[in-house]
Amino acid sequence: MIADRPIIGILFIVGFCIFAPMGDAAAKAISLATPMMMILLFRYSMQFALPIPIILATGKRIAMSKRVLRIIIVRSVIHIAGVTAMYVALRYLPLADALAIAFVYPFIMLVMGWMFLGEQVGIRRITACAIGFAGTLMIIQPSFAAVGAPALLPVLVAFLFATLVLLTRQIAKEYDPVCLQTVSGLTSTVLLMAAWAVFYSFGFADLQIVPVGGNILMNLCLVGLFGTLSHLCMNYAVRFAPSATLAPMQYIELPVATAIGLVVFDELPNMLAAIGISISVGAGLAMLFFEHRAAQRQTPAE
Repeated sequence: MIADRPIIGILFIVGFCIFAPMGDAAAKAISLATPMMMILLFRYSMQFALPIPIILATGKRIAMSKRVLRIIIVRSVIHIAGVTAMYVALRYLPLADALAIAFVYPFIMLVMGWMFLGEQVGIRRITACAIGFAGTLMIIQPSFAAVGAPALLPVLVAFLFATLVLLTRQIAKEYDPVCLQTVSGLTSTVLLMAAWAVFYSFGFADLQIVPVGGNILMNLCLVGLFGTLSHLCMNYAVRFAPSATLAPMQYIELPVATAIGLVVFDELPNMLAAIGISISVGAGLAMLFFEHRAAQRQTPAE
């Protein structure tokens, strides 16, 4: 069994915090003009295909136990549901707003890790999560009254993503992250194609397959690329660190999303939001410092 290495896990979660909002931004840019089924199929078929050269070059074995296969199927269903909910929310909400509302999930993940996995939480992690969430509220000042029903979708995303991370943690140490990436992508693609075959005749606009080109095709490829990279980073992160360690660090995703929103969608944060960004990043950096100190204490002297 692979031992926890929190600093490596944190570095991978930082990669996730950079790639995930980039993929969300690409999806948001085409979400109104492109059927949801097409966005999802590009997202997961590329997740399946991109790691294959690595697997062939390194000789990694895709074979798995029945337990791992069952968990992969369940987590694929959860991941599809979560990604779909987020992409639909992005049709109605600014990028940073949607992520800010969804960022109740580190609290959920922290509690679920403690309840179901017996992970140690500790006052410093709880404090870092609480401070990071306070910064989140200051960044966006989310108001359910202002955005209406679509604001409920990121809350659903929060529960689904917390469950996804904890399920991944169950198999991350015994199954290679690159193989997990491609098998999950294949499983999700098959599930989506099955759903499309069953429901296509109902005539839903989001289930149509239409020809695309130019900017839409480029953004579809970016959705798949950044979705693959972010998912791979998450797989490696939970392989090396418990969810309680990773939860506070994921607040770094918020200033990244805010910056992307400013550059791509001209969503300019106000002064209060700028203060919130600083608080969120500070909470993540404080957690990194605490984990580094803990790792030093656990390392035996040479």
